[in-house]
Amino acid sequence: MARHHSHRKSRRVRPPLGSPPGTLRIDPEAPPPVIDIICYGPDSTKARPVQQVEELAKLDKSWPVTWINVCGLGDEVTVRRIGEIFKLHALAMADVVNVTQRPKVEPYSEHLFTVMRLVSLEDQRVNAEQISLFLVGNVVITFQERRGDCFEPVRQRIRAASGRIRGQKADYLAYALIDAMIDAYYPVLEQLGDRIDGLEDQVMMLPDHQTLAQVRQVRRDLLRLRRSLWPTRDAVSALLRDPLPQISESTRLYLRDCYDHVSQLIDNTEMLRELASGLQEVYLSTLSNRINSTMRMLTTVATIFIPLTFIVGIYGMNFDPEISPWNMPELGWYWGYPLIMGLMLALTLFMLYVFWRKGLLGTPSRNRGDDPADVDTAAEDQGVR
Repeated sequence: MARHHSHRKSRRVRPPLGSPPGTLRIDPEAPPPVIDIICYGPDSTKARPVQQVEELAKLDKSWPVTWINVCGLGDEVTVRRIGEIFKLHALAMADVVNVTQRPKVEPYSEHLFTVMRLVSLEDQRVNAEQISLFLVGNVVITFQERRGDCFEPVRQRIRAASGRIRGQKADYLAYALIDAMIDAYYPVLEQLGDRIDGLEDQVMMLPDHQTLAQVRQVRRDLLRLRRSLWPTRDAVSALLRDPLPQISESTRLYLRDCYDHVSQLIDNTEMLRELASGLQEVYLSTLSNRINSTMRMLTTVATIFIPLTFIVGIYGMNFDPEISPWNMPELGWYWGYPLIMGLMLALTLFMLYVFWRKGLLGTPSRNRGDDPADVDTAAEDQGVR
C-alpha cells in the first residue's frame, strides 16, 4: 500500500470539560475510515475491502486468524460501531481517536489494547503516527490515522505463506505488526545519520545560520524518536513481563527480539543525539575562531598603522621655525622626505616580521623536530607502531 504523505500535524482534540470517560472527540481534519480484512489459515487466505461497517458484525469466525485494518479516524459513527461489535472498552476507543498517546499496553478482560508509534521521514522531518492495535480472541484490529503503513511485508508473507505466520495464531500476527513498526525506525535513523555526516563538512567549511538551522532540526527529530522509543521499550517489556492470557509463551520468545531491537535503536538514537550536539558545539567553535581570526587581522593592521600615524602626526605639526626656537631640521633637508618614508617602510616590514614570528600572520617555517610537540608526536607514532 503506497504511503500518502500528510503535512497536517497531529492535534490533541479534547472532549468538552465534564464529559463522561470514554467520550469520543473526532478531529474534523481526520480522513474517513477505509476498512480492509485479511482472513487466513494454514491452507488458504482471503482479503477484501469492507464497504459497510455492519459487515463486520457478520464476520466469518471460522477463520483461524482475522486481521481488520482501519485507515482513517474521521467518522465517529464507524469508529464507535466497531467498538460495539467487538466489545472494545470505551476508554480504549477514546485513546484510539486521541492520536497523541504514548506507546503503551493496557490489558482488559476481553481484549488486549496496544498503542505504538509509526515513524517516517516526510520533507526531511520525522513524522510519528499513532497505531492502535486490539487483540480480541482470534481477531486483530488495527487503527491508523491515514492510509499507508509499513505492514506490506506482513501482508506479503500472509499471501505467499512464507515463514511461520500462516501456521500461528492471532498473537503472532500482533507480534509481526509490532515488529514491523519497530523495524521502520531503522531507515529513519540511517537517513538521519547520513544527514549528520553531511552536516559535519558544512559546519567546518560553511558555518552559516542555515547550517545551524539544519543541525537543530536534526536534534529535534532525534528527540522525537527518543520520546517514541523509550515508552515503546516499556510497552514491549510489559508484553514480555506481564501474565497476559492473550499472548502465548511461544510468541513471547519472538517479542524478546523486539525488545532487543528497541534497545539497539535507543542506543543508536542517543549516539546520534550526541553527534548532533557536538555539531552545534563545533559550529559555535568554528564561528568563534573565524571571528577571532578576523579580529586578530584587524588588530594587526591597526597595530602596524599606530607608529606610522604617530610619525606622520609628528611631522604634520608645521611650527614656524622663524618664531619658535624648536624646529625639525628634516623639514629643510633635501633627503628628509625620502628618509621618513624609508623609515616608515622599514618599521612596517620589521613589525610584519615580528608578527609572523609570533604566529599572528601564519605559522613560521620550522624543521620537524624543532618543536617539542612534534617530537612528542613522533614518539607517540613510534610507540603505536
